[in-house]
Amino acid sequence: MKNNYVCYDQDNQFLSNKKQRLMKVKVIIWQEDDVWCGSVPALPGCHTWGETYDHLIEMLKEAIEAWLDVANEKASLEKDSKLVKEVEISV
Repeated sequence: MKNNYVCYDQDNQFLSNKKQRLMKVKVIIWQEDDVWCGSVPALPGCHTWGETYDHLIEMLKEAIEAWLDVANEKASLEKDSKLVKEVEISV
C-alpha cells in the first residue's frame, strides 16, 4: 500500500499534488556549474539535481516521495518482525 503526501519546500513552494498528508520540509538549494542541486537535511541521503530551478523542484518532489516510500516499506518490514510498544517507567 502506497502512502500519498503533499509536500512543500521551505518557501512554501508546492512539491506534490497527492492527497492525505501535508508535510513541510526544509531543503538546501545551490548551484554548481550549470546545474541546480538540492538536499533534504531531515531525510538522510535525500539529494538530487536539476537542469533548471523548476526542474530541481520537480526532482526534489520525486526524491522526497521515493525516500518516504522506501522508509514506509522498511517500517512495514521491521514491524512484521518486531513488537513496538510504548511503556512508562519511573526512575
